Amino acid sequence: MKVINAWAEVPRFETEEEEAIFWQQTRVDTRLMNQSLLKADNRESTTITLRFDPRMLARIKRVARARYLNYQSMIKQWLSERLEKEINS
Repeated sequence: MKVINAWAEVPRFETEEEEAIFWQQTRVDTRLMNQSLLKADNRESTTITLRFDPRMLARIKRVARARYLNYQSMIKQWLSERLEKEINS
């Protein structure tokens, strides 16, 4: 049985049958599998959910694209700026 030591060794498959045959004859090295496991996110942030009107979100995304920013980062920046303004007034 062939052992894969790097993800680059996995070829592109034309069909599902071709992929099935490949994986029947191949296994992934344990170290590579362990490297691929999701690690706990230790960042100092919390995920929240906000509901936006779809048109408003589309407008926000357009503004972000025009500024070459990720729209979520731009929203966080706006909130931070507004929070500072509220605290200082």
